[in-house]
Amino acid sequence: MTSEQNKAIVRRAFEEPWKGNLDVIDELIATQYIGHDPANPEPLRGPAGVKEFISTYRAAFPDARITVEQQLAEGDLVATRWTGRGTHEGELMGISPTGKRVTVSGLTISRLEGGKIVEEFQNWDTFGMMQQLEAVPAL
Repeated sequence: MTSEQNKAIVRRAFEEPWKGNLDVIDELIATQYIGHDPANPEPLRGPAGVKEFISTYRAAFPDARITVEQQLAEGDLVATRWTGRGTHEGELMGISPTGKRVTVSGLTISRLEGGKIVEEFQNWDTFGMMQQLEAVPAL
């Protein structure tokens, strides 16, 4: 796969599930997938783990959308800078719905094999999201 093809795969994996198309996860995420995120105590594993993660956040933020802002690719690696936006209308991690609109940014490095994402290292502004929800005090 070319760098451009890998970027297109990652872009689809970022954007389409947040629009409600969870089937694309089975198409683009490898069965041996592992997702590393310091906000999660355990890595995400396989398409089922990705679906569960997205479903949890979409239940809390039904209008959630991810926008890919920028991508860089080299070989089998794709770096994606993204922004997530949504309105907190469902419970999340014990936080009752606030009705607040939140915006978070993140950076993910994806590794692909054979046209599927096999591993990701993700870091996003979890603390900023919690501040916007007033779950933690602003600094």
